[in-house]
Amino acid sequence: MSNQQITGAQALVKALEHSGVDVMFGIPGGAILPAYDPIYDSPIRHILVRHEQGAGHAATGYAQATGKVGVCIATSGPGATNLVTPLADAQMDSVPVVAITGQVASGAIGTDAFQEADIRGITMPVTKHNFLVTDPAAIPTAIAQAFHIASTGRPGAVLVDVAKDALTMKTEFNYPKEINLPGYKVNDEPKAEEVRDAAALIAAAKQPVLYIGGGVIKANAEKELFKLAELTGAPVVTTLMARGAFPDSHKQNLGMPGMHGTVAAVTALQKADLLITLGARFDDRVTGKLSTFAPNAKVVHADIDAAEIGKNRKADAPIIGDLKLTIAALCNELKHAYKKEQHDLTPWLNQVYSWRAKFPLGYDKPSDGSLSPQYVIERIGKITGPDGIYVAGVGQHQMWASQFISYERPRTWLNSGGLGTMGYAVPAAMGAKVGAPDRTVWAIDGDGCFQMTNQELVTCALNNIPIKVAVINNESLGMVRQWQTLFYNERYSNTDLNSKRVPDFAKLAEAMGCVGLFCDKPDDVDKTIAQAMEINDRPVVVDFSVHRDAMVWPMVAAGTSNDDIVIAKSMTPVWDSQEL
Repeated sequence: MSNQQITGAQALVKALEHSGVDVMFGIPGGAILPAYDPIYDSPIRHILVRHEQGAGHAATGYAQATGKVGVCIATSGPGATNLVTPLADAQMDSVPVVAITGQVASGAIGTDAFQEADIRGITMPVTKHNFLVTDPAAIPTAIAQAFHIASTGRPGAVLVDVAKDALTMKTEFNYPKEINLPGYKVNDEPKAEEVRDAAALIAAAKQPVLYIGGGVIKANAEKELFKLAELTGAPVVTTLMARGAFPDSHKQNLGMPGMHGTVAAVTALQKADLLITLGARFDDRVTGKLSTFAPNAKVVHADIDAAEIGKNRKADAPIIGDLKLTIAALCNELKHAYKKEQHDLTPWLNQVYSWRAKFPLGYDKPSDGSLSPQYVIERIGKITGPDGIYVAGVGQHQMWASQFISYERPRTWLNSGGLGTMGYAVPAAMGAKVGAPDRTVWAIDGDGCFQMTNQELVTCALNNIPIKVAVINNESLGMVRQWQTLFYNERYSNTDLNSKRVPDFAKLAEAMGCVGLFCDKPDDVDKTIAQAMEINDRPVVVDFSVHRDAMVWPMVAAGTSNDDIVIAKSMTPVWDSQEL
């Protein structure tokens, strides 16, 4: 592009600009310091976080809310190792993230130099790919390739580690016009034969279920999915990562399957004769005991990642390809297949809808007049509406947020699904708000999770990122406590946080430049949420003091069959004989 000599650091920042980066989250340090000088003059917005983990989760939240690649930046050694958890988190949930880390000078690599860590070796198992760059001329290509790898095929996390001397040395800037990566081939276009085989199975099915995973959202295939659902008439289940891929309000939606899924969704999968699996991976939280999962069902399995096909469950009709293209092709092929064979699904639909009516999601209000956590979350969803973005931490509050908020569109429900990372919510909400500044963003967090990464509220306050945080405060590590209640004879080993207003979350929020509110009465919930909704010039934290013994139901205990779903303590569904 130019023969002008610039530093490797300037080449790095210029390459990020060429890659379309508009914001990144990071913290400077010695090894990455040369890059921060050209960042000072760059149009890219750099948000100075309080902890590198916050930078990584913010990049993830930004990517999940926008569909763009999220970017974080850190120095060598502890700066880079603090990114390991968010990188593993992004990779598990197929989120496109690029992390830039500084490394000690190339001559010092391997000498245990100050703040040296082999971050490439450390992150290799938890990234889609990573690079170590020691030649300044290689920086633009490495950055271009990183963005290509992160955003194509099955998205994922990519790390680019750049030696300090590569940042300070001079080079010419040459950003590649096209990306050629030998061995990296993305199969976007599904094979016509595979689509035909799948369509024939769907047309022959009497009890099909559309089993929808997060891949549908990653592929921006929600419109195609809607057409397929309407065309087949089959009931739809959306996994934890797919909430919002298909509207909750649609009559065919049975809700979420899995460990804390609805009775209708879990049972429909068990009784199905065909699973039309789109962008889902037969995760253990969905299948329960794998050998007993959907025992009579054939499987259509469509995914961009060939490695997922047949990994946990044999596919009778595998389709490898981009889901947007795959589902569109499947719709076209089905119109032909239905001319040869199509069964009336009315008996099957009557059955699954009767399960939905008979075993709806619900919760008991505490008898002592204290605050129900489910009620709080339900009201946040109702008052904010379907255009809000809801970001959950991990644990009971995450499950309640997936259950009691209605999701009508994709990229409105963000959470850490695969890795289950406590501390995800606040920084991810920050990233989501940066990516979607005109949308209301709620972080629904637990008091345990909140105490891991709440320092990023300072970042939000100082950078005009007015997120709203609902701390569902039961003074416990709630989900672990629930397991101790059910499986460990109520021996509450190290799950009582003994907080008793220590810290006082409302005061802590005020100290961090946010508005702090407190609510512990059911009658005050709506007006407290309304108050939070009215404040848009600063972040708001609401400490909702809730009943500690509330539990997440339904539940399939880990390692047990989905047939053993429990709807309340010691209560299993009682089926009519004709329903089985």
